Amino acid sequence: MTDPYEQSMMDNLYWWGVPTLFRCPNVGPEGQDIALAGVPHSTGNGTTERDQHLGPRALRHVSAVQRRVHSVYEIDPWQSARIADVGDVPFPKANDNEDCIERITEFYKTIDAAGARPVSVGGDHSITGGIVQALGGGKLAGGQPVSFLHLDAHTDVFTKVDHFLGAKKSAAHWGAYLADQGQVDPTRSMQIGLRGHPRSLDWLQPSYDYGYNIVTMREFRQRGLADVVAQTKEVLGDRPVYITFDLDCLDPTVAPAVSNLEPGEKGFDIDEAVGILRAARGLNIIGGDVVCMMPTKDSPNNITALTAAAVMFEMISMIAENVARA
Repeated sequence: MTDPYEQSMMDNLYWWGVPTLFRCPNVGPEGQDIALAGVPHSTGNGTTERDQHLGPRALRHVSAVQRRVHSVYEIDPWQSARIADVGDVPFPKANDNEDCIERITEFYKTIDAAGARPVSVGGDHSITGGIVQALGGGKLAGGQPVSFLHLDAHTDVFTKVDHFLGAKKSAAHWGAYLADQGQVDPTRSMQIGLRGHPRSLDWLQPSYDYGYNIVTMREFRQRGLADVVAQTKEVLGDRPVYITFDLDCLDPTVAPAVSNLEPGEKGFDIDEAVGILRAARGLNIIGGDVVCMMPTKDSPNNITALTAAAVMFEMISMIAENVARA
């Protein structure tokens, strides 16, 4: 029998054993507080950068080497909550975006019914639409629409045309159609870090029209972290909160292997992004996701995958802290 300390040492080796997210057991969501899931989907982005479906496998590969305890919150999330890796959403029609979005929704309806709060890794940003179609107005949300804490370089509230290169519920459309369907309350949601890729001078207007609370990257630099965090806490309040984190909100020097890089203006450094995430600490977080990783473009040291895992760890720890307090 392996000594417990030796086992702990081995568990922290990313290259040893069968990879699951953060070494969690691979079981279903029933009886779990937190359900970790992979969503290996790329066809919602509609571009040639389709390797985002490799994100879940890349994160499983490195997540064992992540921190096991949270020194700021002073908790061990793996002891404070029941957490499982529930596997990947199955996509037998992986090249059909609309079929994939509905399969995501059905997968997460099962998680919602089990009462487990999902923390997911994508996949392109269209996965958020499929997930929140299941969570908005669901059991975890107490029948209410969710409020987004959305960190991104882009709005994903695209209304100029009803598709993006053929994908209707695309990575560019979910912020609009979820609001149209009543699963999200934009007026109680935050979009933070927006800095590009504008193709027209009114690129932010659809978000304003829906009532989203917007903080562009330029405004963030002017106002500072503390002021934006205070606004975020006030806007989210007592609402059911869903966190969606597009890795392109980070500066490319921090996370180089993402789709739709925005190099023309400095993005968040990791401390700034984590500081914004922590605005949700103590709030009713019902789930979260990390999206748009491109493992085939990562550095040999897997820095983008490691960064994505660190962001997931923050979400997991905040939810686990809520569970421990309940």
